Amino acid sequence: MVIFVSFLESQVLWYELDDALIKQEKNSKIIMIETYKDNCRYCKLMDKTFEDEELSKWINERFIAVKVDINNYDGDIDLCIKMTPSFFFVDKNKKVIKSFAGSWSKEDFIDLAKNIKGE
Repeated sequence: MVIFVSFLESQVLWYELDDALIKQEKNSKIIMIETYKDNCRYCKLMDKTFEDEELSKWINERFIAVKVDINNYDGDIDLCIKMTPSFFFVDKNKKVIKSFAGSWSKEDFIDLAKNIKGE
């Protein structure tokens, strides 16, 4: 059991958008949506960044993480996707409160997302 818990803490817990919205109703966490494409090399670089244990733990403590393939997105949250990867932070009213695009280092990603808070 300890090994399993330790393993979970070392990776970002990704949810489907519908599940994330339900989970958000029960707590005050912001939903973090990463939009990607399968053939995007910068998305693959970001996947490597998210393998960092410290960053994964930091994200899991603050956000409900969702990965969305832009070729299959049909959600009702208005995401203005101009490039991949892009990150959208969504409050409980399904409003995007912050977004940014690009592939980042752990330190830069934390710096960009550290002050994001919901209502």
